[in-house]
Amino acid sequence: MLDGKKVLFSGMQATGNLTLGNYLGALKNWVSIAEEYETFYSVVDMHSITVRQDPAELRRRARTLLTLYIAAGLDPEKNCIYYQSHVSGHAELAWILNCFTYMGELNRMTQFKDKAAKHADNINAGLFTYPVLMAADILLYQSDVVPVGIDQMQHLELTRDIAQRFNGIYGDVFTIPEAYIGKVGAKIMSLQDPAKKMSKSDENPNGSIYLMDDPDTIVRKFKRAVTDSEGCVRYSQEQPGIRNLIDIYCACTGKTPAETEREFDGRGYGDFKMAVGEAVVSVLKPLQDRFADLSKNKDYLDGMIRANTEKAQYYSNKTLRKVQKKVGFPERIR
Repeated sequence: MLDGKKVLFSGMQATGNLTLGNYLGALKNWVSIAEEYETFYSVVDMHSITVRQDPAELRRRARTLLTLYIAAGLDPEKNCIYYQSHVSGHAELAWILNCFTYMGELNRMTQFKDKAAKHADNINAGLFTYPVLMAADILLYQSDVVPVGIDQMQHLELTRDIAQRFNGIYGDVFTIPEAYIGKVGAKIMSLQDPAKKMSKSDENPNGSIYLMDDPDTIVRKFKRAVTDSEGCVRYSQEQPGIRNLIDIYCACTGKTPAETEREFDGRGYGDFKMAVGEAVVSVLKPLQDRFADLSKNKDYLDGMIRANTEKAQYYSNKTLRKVQKKVGFPERIR
């Protein structure tokens, strides 16, 4: 708890371009819970370098992502929005937690196996201990809740195991985090392969709608979206492409699948795809306009980054100093 509110931590990697799936599935919901929790939203750029990055491009993407957080509606006065790499406590706590994490636990992490297979020429130690840094991210702020998808649940369980192990040795040091159970964000699938999630790293650019896509590009991608031969707008498992488009339409308009089916009863896929594209354009335009305005205001962004970094450092240091004392590190002379 912090100032009477539960603490929520989350973050996104500064790689690739954010998609409509990232926005509807996560970012939009972050905005809706800002009043309910004390929130820490990080641009997790330290996680990004487990895969080789172009330095200038990583810096650009990190700034873009942080700006998008604000453009999407996160108020930096009410939410702590910061770069992970600017708060040294993440790395310091990660090292300590490494010493309380077993090799067997890390060997069981399925994401490591997946990423190692994709980057066989760069299976580095950071890729292996990535879940420990994630645990440090969460525990550093005494987080009560963490919004996680199915693919990250294994990492959250490891975080809980590490925290309980540490507490078992040294007493009540860490808050044991829970998975955030709230309004579920829309799960948006690829427009070209509705069996896969819409992804920043999709090799087919027509599969994803990126938050900075212009209106013509958005509409064109929806026109090319995979459907089927049934020819009717119906929300069913047998029509995954149409089901995905209905999910997107509902998330953007607030309508239900049943209302959408009635609206497009007797109309073809062409009309429906155009309507979905236009709905997405109308949702993304305010975000894109706000992003453009923010990007021009360097002094505002720099001041916000500075203030939020100081806030993150203050709260992270409270946990870090306690942990350092527990494990026996000498007290720092001030």
